[in-house]
Amino acid sequence: MNTSKILIACGMLILLLLAGGCAARGPLIERTGLVTLRGQPLTLQGRPLAVGTLAPAFTAIANDMSTYSFIPGGKVWLLTTVPSLDTPVCSRETRHFNEQAAALAPAVGLLTVSMDLPFAQKRWCGAEGIHGVQTLSDYRTHSCGYAWGVLLKENGLLARAVFVIGKDGRVKYAELVPEITHEPDYAAALAAAKKAAAE
Repeated sequence: MNTSKILIACGMLILLLLAGGCAARGPLIERTGLVTLRGQPLTLQGRPLAVGTLAPAFTAIANDMSTYSFIPGGKVWLLTTVPSLDTPVCSRETRHFNEQAAALAPAVGLLTVSMDLPFAQKRWCGAEGIHGVQTLSDYRTHSCGYAWGVLLKENGLLARAVFVIGKDGRVKYAELVPEITHEPDYAAALAAAKKAAAE
């Protein structure tokens, strides 16, 4: 096989791989009019998750740079997405859920996903004494952000949202916080997690 044929074959292979990646993610879905940042509207990317639907699996990066695969089912999960742990509201929110972790464990697992690099998440957890919530970084593939419908088009961060996933892998509770600088409804989320754990 001569050089030109090799180059053509390589080009076709690259196109097939790119097409396969797009097909795996599916058509780009964008939603507007749902969230703002200091009053400025933002665009969400990904399909919304309604209560009763199956929660999607995703992969993210743990604080030790290992790949974390989230597969719903078998256990109750309280999963939050936040823009950045280095902001006051996200910091308060994650500390609050961490304080509740002991009362929920071991029946409920707590995950917080952001676009912060794993090194920054590890530093923040150490400084804040976070042990009950596992932080995960979605910086590499945006797998969680897109699959859970919380990826922000304008800045590449995640919207503020809280989900409770039941033992059956279905969404039991979902809150997309309309204004990103506001905190979620802690009481409602924790009540939903406790109810799901009792089912």
